[in-house]
Amino acid sequence: MARKKKPFLEDITVEATAAEGNGLAHVDGKVVFVKQGIPGDVVDVQINKVRSGYSQGFIVRMKSPSPHRLSPFCAHFGTCGGCTWQTLPYAMQTAFKQQQVVDQLSRIGHLQLPEVSPILGSEHTDHYRNKLEFTFSNRRWLLPGEDWSTLGEVERLGLGFHVSGFFDKVLDIAECHLQREPSNAIRLFVKQYAIDHGLSFYDLRENHGFLRTLTVRTSSTGEVMLVVCFGGEAQGEAARPAREALLEAIRTRFPAITSLYYVINPKANDTFGDLPCTLYSGAEAIYEQMESLRFKIGPKSFYQTNSAQACRLYSVVRDFVREGIPAGEKPVIYDLYTGTGTIALFLSALARKVVGIEYVPEAIEDARVNARDNLIENTAFFAGDMKDVLNAGFIAAQGQPDIVVLDPPRAGIHPDVAQVLLACAPQRMVYVSCNPATQARDLAVFAPHYDIVHVQPVDMFPHTTHVENVVSLIRKEL
Repeated sequence: MARKKKPFLEDITVEATAAEGNGLAHVDGKVVFVKQGIPGDVVDVQINKVRSGYSQGFIVRMKSPSPHRLSPFCAHFGTCGGCTWQTLPYAMQTAFKQQQVVDQLSRIGHLQLPEVSPILGSEHTDHYRNKLEFTFSNRRWLLPGEDWSTLGEVERLGLGFHVSGFFDKVLDIAECHLQREPSNAIRLFVKQYAIDHGLSFYDLRENHGFLRTLTVRTSSTGEVMLVVCFGGEAQGEAARPAREALLEAIRTRFPAITSLYYVINPKANDTFGDLPCTLYSGAEAIYEQMESLRFKIGPKSFYQTNSAQACRLYSVVRDFVREGIPAGEKPVIYDLYTGTGTIALFLSALARKVVGIEYVPEAIEDARVNARDNLIENTAFFAGDMKDVLNAGFIAAQGQPDIVVLDPPRAGIHPDVAQVLLACAPQRMVYVSCNPATQARDLAVFAPHYDIVHVQPVDMFPHTTHVENVVSLIRKEL
């Protein structure tokens, strides 16, 4: 039986921006999501997905571009999965993110909201990231017009980003505008060195190859960390000369690299949080500076990837916490999902004690070092799964929290954690989230017992649909 042909729609006017950066239009009363469409575009659209409540498609022909439409600044726009809003003016990006926060908190959480504060936009909209990870592939993504059969072995190699929706496809990147130099120079040098010396690029389908990933970290203090991840073929003494020759070539070519690590990953996935990282040359860590505080960043450390906006984000958290402290008092503050202790140390001057909990042991080690190096003595950090660590016994030992700060991953908090917080009933909570949808779900659990007094969106990632949001809650007088 032949498949039903998908509709082709002509002269469609994009009316608004929708979730995931798609344009939104209506045809015969039904919603149509248009990939890479922006408000004001008039386009012909090929539908490639039809559902009961909506359809989705891509632009085949631009009949009349929106007066707002900008030319993308990156040659990889439209193929690379990042920076999907390059064609949308930044003011429109932040306006949509602001509305996204309002919609998700009110529609998903059904929450009573105060007036939402204007979003804090990023001063820098390019070269703002302090960390990028590039992937080696022996079967790179083909560009329009390319024919796999006509490409030589070297032409098939790529070092860049995963193409959205494909675990085994990597787009070779000539220049990325997200991170300052020497990020691009390092990537291009390593790629060319590998080609010149016959080092194999990773096969993501078959899980073998010499070179696997390349992680570049840059800091606001001007330091650079590089982590070269090798595949299983780089194990053993026989592979050592080739491995060390590459690392030495990198060290010699880029003296600006202050910390050069390597890791060997024979696993089926790219993560190396559970693997040893070996320091080849330089310092064991780089450092970030926020106000008077310095933060140690190791090869496995989590740190907000937009350093300047991270400082603004944490300042918002501090302002909300300070507002909840009666004059002359020093509260006990819990910083849940503390990472390397950035928020905890930011709040330490306000507190009698700050207790930080984080799943990653290496991050907790960094948090303790950060406290020591900043001469902060009123913090205590603990490693473990939040739902296992945070319980009545832990609270009895560490002290009843007056204020709780939460900064969980995108999935939000575990229901057990929410119940523990409701039981210990802190006077104030400040919830930081990179996913307003899961934040709304969690806040709905607290809503019967807490009022929302502040909502502050912060844009950490220009040209993407992602938004950070900070919500301050105060316990109701029941």
